[in-house]
Amino acid sequence: IHNIPEGISVSIPIYYATGNKKKGIYYSMLSGLAEPLGAILALIILLPFINILLLSSLLAFVAGVMVYISLDELLPAAHKFGHEHIVLAGLILGMVVMVISLMFFQ
Repeated sequence: IHNIPEGISVSIPIYYATGNKKKGIYYSMLSGLAEPLGAILALIILLPFINILLLSSLLAFVAGVMVYISLDELLPAAHKFGHEHIVLAGLILGMVVMVISLMFFQ
């Protein structure tokens, strides 16, 4: 689901800067292909080293980076625009949704 806004955030500025829809779509597709190609390359390089400990550690590290960015960058930026209670309610609701999804989809 997150790929849709990512594609829009890449293609719209390019379209408005150049006026060329094809160029916007091209760079959006190029941006979208970077993730699976990077994953395949990482798999090829890391396959001999991958075990449950390494995979768990990497996923925990990435989750920590995402939480840090959310709390250090996005949350203060959202507070600048007001409605602090809505921002915090959204943060808590997101955490609740994640916990529920982990409970039901394991």
